[in-house]
Amino acid sequence: MKFPAGVKKTYIAPISNSNEPKKKIWKANMANKGMPLEDMVNRSNEYYLSNDIAVIHKKPIPIQIVKVDYPSRNKAVISEAYYRTPSTTDYNGVYKGYYIDFDAKECSSETSFTLSNIHEHQAIHLHNVKRHGGIGFFLVSFNKYSEYYLLDVDQYQEFKDKADKGDRKSIPYSFFKESCIKVNSGYMPEIDYLKGVDILIKKKIEEQ
Repeated sequence: MKFPAGVKKTYIAPISNSNEPKKKIWKANMANKGMPLEDMVNRSNEYYLSNDIAVIHKKPIPIQIVKVDYPSRNKAVISEAYYRTPSTTDYNGVYKGYYIDFDAKECSSETSFTLSNIHEHQAIHLHNVKRHGGIGFFLVSFNKYSEYYLLDVDQYQEFKDKADKGDRKSIPYSFFKESCIKVNSGYMPEIDYLKGVDILIKKKIEEQ
């Protein structure tokens, strides 16, 4: 599969307890960025679902399969595929009657979150979600501190507009500490980000 520039591909060995044909599965690997946070969010979503708290899932990646090789009768290998359209955000679902849409971002810096971590089409998508009554945000992990924050898309936009005028091209860590919603990590769920969503919902109701 051909991934965007800078994205490495990693082969994941299939797990099978039957005689079903084995298939190669390729997934994007940005030097292992995103996977720990993604795993934690996925398990948190499983907890929310199993406890009837919310229904939130990771969105499938839209790809167009171009070529499939058959090295043997019982094997099929996807040898060439492309992203059909740019993906929007990682997760969406329903919580307390609200449509929830967000993207999970990891940050390795101790001092700031680079604006280039967020793609323009993702911000546009989340603005549209909010405009239609949904809740749209970025879940940002500061890996050095094992801290997690909800960055509202409007907060991101303030810094992006300033950057377009020549200001700094990052959001300082201090802003997250002072102005963003911090969410706790634990055992069940691993990242209780819906506690932060409760605050966003409350703000939304107050603004109406």
